[in-house]
Amino acid sequence: MSRGSGKGLSLKDKLDGNELDLSLCDLNEVPVRELAALPKATVLDLSCNNLISLPSDFCSLMHLVKLDLSKNRLQQLPLDFGRLVNLQHLDLLNNRLVTLPVSFAQLKNLKWLDLKDNPLDPVLAKVAGDCLDEKQCKQAAVKVLQHMKAIQSEQDRQRQRKLQAEREMEKKREAEQRAKEALERELRKREKAEEKERRRREYDAQKAAKQEMEKKTKKETVHTRKPASSSRPPQPPRHKASWSRSVLRVLLFVLFCILCALAACKLTELQHQPLCISVNTLYEDVVAALQNHKTLQNMLQHNSHQ
Repeated sequence: MSRGSGKGLSLKDKLDGNELDLSLCDLNEVPVRELAALPKATVLDLSCNNLISLPSDFCSLMHLVKLDLSKNRLQQLPLDFGRLVNLQHLDLLNNRLVTLPVSFAQLKNLKWLDLKDNPLDPVLAKVAGDCLDEKQCKQAAVKVLQHMKAIQSEQDRQRQRKLQAEREMEKKREAEQRAKEALERELRKREKAEEKERRRREYDAQKAAKQEMEKKTKKETVHTRKPASSSRPPQPPRHKASWSRSVLRVLLFVLFCILCALAACKLTELQHQPLCISVNTLYEDVVAALQNHKTLQNMLQHNSHQ
């Protein structure tokens, strides 16, 4: 591995037991793949290089126990730096770090930490303190871990509150949606009932109109055409009835004329005329015949009673 790219350099040649020294190699990037092939290298020295950042897959080197990144130009650590759970000793002296990733709180085995000569956030700088001797560096590790755990807990609480607020908002939206859907269902149900009632009224009105029309048609049919009845004799044709009425009128007229003639022959001076004498004689004969006929009927009735 050349000094610039890191390729061509045999890491096995630099491995001494469990220590791998890559300091002063003018490295611009970390050979993560080659380091992952050497799980025995639990102590890694990358100090005094030109590292500006660490790749995210650097955090897969979980076998590291001691890591020296001092005197580089690191501006930040990977967000999942806390995956290096076996790390006990970490030297970040003289870099350009301002903050640490929240996952730093997961380095539960960290016992030694140096953050001197970094433009740290004032709160973090105060927590870290100095690392001028072994005791101070150990205290820095403990205090920074506690600080990062507090930040992580607060962020977790914030996330939980945010998640709870989102859930409540979602529940509220769901409740509003359910209420809206229920209102829409009620409106549709009401409209459907009103439409059904309107159709029923139209149906009843049409049925009543139809019945009224049938009744009217039936009445007109009865008035214009009476059906034949078996109890009544068949009506004579219209021309026969007209002929009978004409004959009756003639007979009544003749009878009227006879009565008028009788009256004239009986009550006026014409009774001495030959025609009136004949008429009066005929009238008297008829009356006598009718009286004889009545006397005969009375006798027959008397005999029948006996």
